Amino acid sequence: MPFVDRPDGSRLYHEVYGHGEPIVLVEGAGGDIGGWRRNIPRLAAELRVVAFDLRGNGRSVAPDAPMAMATFVEDMLALLDHLGIDRAHVYGQSFGGMVAQEVALTAPDRVRSLILACTLPGMRHAVPVRARVPKARPWEAMYSPRFLREHPEEVAEDQRLGTPQRPAMARRQWEAMQGFDAYDRLPSLRLPTLVIHGTEDRAVHPDNARIMAERIPGARLVLLEGAGHVYHAEQPEAADRAVLGFVRSLP
Repeated sequence: MPFVDRPDGSRLYHEVYGHGEPIVLVEGAGGDIGGWRRNIPRLAAELRVVAFDLRGNGRSVAPDAPMAMATFVEDMLALLDHLGIDRAHVYGQSFGGMVAQEVALTAPDRVRSLILACTLPGMRHAVPVRARVPKARPWEAMYSPRFLREHPEEVAEDQRLGTPQRPAMARRQWEAMQGFDAYDRLPSLRLPTLVIHGTEDRAVHPDNARIMAERIPGARLVLLEGAGHVYHAEQPEAADRAVLGFVRSLP
């Protein structure tokens, strides 16, 4: 079965596709593997794609206990060990981008390259968003207004196929997020890094991408014009083209 059992009783669900250099997809808070469904086929045509549900997400199981960012780092390293992967490209989106930063900072020998998507360097230095989204439909903040208006069928599909997150797990991930701060440590990174963000992100301000790209030596910045927080669902071809182009360019 595609699970990795952890000492505290957590079980991490994962799926593997394709061949080649490994790339690990690290989803956002409350997300699941299905959120990558528009990207996995194209990425897996060139890479060995490892997609997994963070503890508290999707089909992964976790006890209602405190979680720190280090908890998620240990989970990911355990997954790599389970799959016999020494180093991988680490592609983290939103909360998963924070996990990816912490993995790169604490275990750089396990990271071939870093892809930080629609994320931020920690709450203390984050540029806040000021977009107004109806409280009754907070998921609308994940999309750009134009995509919501022009592609209601895809938005409905996302909502239908997504796995609801238990409130206790949402709270635990939020607690881990509050304790995360990589801002002062980012200049120490010596890994090839791509920072990617949608210009119409209403959940994480695009200026956070600019901050990280400036603080990480040699980082590349790609801004997808008109895309929202789930840029990879709104503009999958452009997102995958940027990621694969970056990976191909590495020595």
